[in-house]
Amino acid sequence: MISLIDVYHVVTATVPLYVTMLLAYICVKWWKLFTPDQCAGINKFVANFSVPLLSFQVISSNNIYKMSLKLIYADFVQKFLAFLVLIIIIKIGDIRGGLKWIITGLSLSTLPNTLILGIPLMKAMYKEESDFLLPQIIFLQSMIWYNLLLFLHELDAAIPVRTISAAPPSQDTGESESSIEVQPKEDEVETKPENKMRVMLILMKVGKKLIMNPNTYATFIGLIWASIHFRWGVDMPDVVNQSITILSSGGLGLFMASNSRIIACGPRMTMVALGLKFLVGPALMAAASIVIGLRDTMLKVAIVQAALPQGIVPFVFAREYNVHPAVLSTGVLLGMLIALPVALIYYLLLSL
Repeated sequence: MISLIDVYHVVTATVPLYVTMLLAYICVKWWKLFTPDQCAGINKFVANFSVPLLSFQVISSNNIYKMSLKLIYADFVQKFLAFLVLIIIIKIGDIRGGLKWIITGLSLSTLPNTLILGIPLMKAMYKEESDFLLPQIIFLQSMIWYNLLLFLHELDAAIPVRTISAAPPSQDTGESESSIEVQPKEDEVETKPENKMRVMLILMKVGKKLIMNPNTYATFIGLIWASIHFRWGVDMPDVVNQSITILSSGGLGLFMASNSRIIACGPRMTMVALGLKFLVGPALMAAASIVIGLRDTMLKVAIVQAALPQGIVPFVFAREYNVHPAVLSTGVLLGMLIALPVALIYYLLLSL
């Protein structure tokens, strides 16, 4: 059972983030200290410095030689199930901007705030078992899923650019209305080589963008350092370690400076976001874990961590690429406010 000392440790770990978020919100909403351009600059700093350094820190501190294969499989199956569910919903609902909603849905349902809130909370609930499992979950997020999220964002950005450049000329050019109507029919008869070339051009553009992204380098350097550190016991110099710690954690709470409202996406989308986060995500993780064969405490840890609130990093990406940032910011803020009671409910239900 969770003791008062455990609750104190959870509060100690999470309150600094709330303070940063609240101060940033007050600076924008009441004091008007930041302009929209300045808020965009803050988000760009977080996306290009804080998040990559955080990824490096998480990846390099995880022992890659002692990871649970069952947990890795369950994590992959959860993401795959979430992707299928989102595809089905988008197809049935005939929802426009399908890729954008897939990105948002995956962020909400499969990428919890395990690092900041999860470690103290899960340690209070499951003691030493969480010390073994949570770093692996955080490692998978930083190593694989955040980079996949970046790939999807770049892919989405490349496709609209391609669509706009291929759009027919407007009537201002003097073309007749009939010639504009014929254009879509001509597009339909494109040959397979032309389609393949278009796909290749889009993927090349995405690849170039990812190669220039700092998070890509941070991921691979972190993996290399983890393999060296846990194989030969080589430690990072303290001056480097402390610099990374300060830069990686200093800007995450400032994402609130980008928002002038706590509920930014309306009540309907708020309910959808919370449903994806606190119901769909844990349900998919439970199904994936049971299929893979996780049992006892490992199963409980996997389910409860999936019920943690929305991670801040996916919002930073959403803001940077302008892909439903209001939905994700609402998910982060409300999720952080109700995280503790929701996690306790799951903890108590799984203890029955």
